[in-house]
Amino acid sequence: MTRKAVFLAIALTLAAVAVAVSQTPASPKHHVVFQMTEPQGPAWGTLFGHVNNLRAAFSKDGGSQVEVVFFGGGLNMLRKTNTEYEEQLKQLADSGVTLAACQNAMRRLNLKTEDLFPFVTQVDSGVAELARKQEAGWAYIH
Repeated sequence: MTRKAVFLAIALTLAAVAVAVSQTPASPKHHVVFQMTEPQGPAWGTLFGHVNNLRAAFSKDGGSQVEVVFFGGGLNMLRKTNTEYEEQLKQLADSGVTLAACQNAMRRLNLKTEDLFPFVTQVDSGVAELARKQEAGWAYIH
């Protein structure tokens, strides 16, 4: 290979890397996990305010990745039969907020995947998910 060919190959490689890096979306600066265990009541409505306010504040400061982990009585919020908050939950999920149901609690409450809204994800253990997120540097909101 001539020096000119080597130089051209290096230049093309660097250009390809630069394009790939510029097209990779930036990772959000802030990572926050919320816990929801309340079976009903004002805490459910408050959750939406907290998540939306946090995301609005962090949108000016590097963005955020948010997950809400539901276990215990909090799973009631994710049941298809609970239509009161369905639209607000769907809006959160559609905007990138992860809504995670604890499979341990689902088994204990005899809930199946089809009992929950389709935009809900599942984790093996709600408590373990919170621990994993904290170990990875996520802020934890109870």
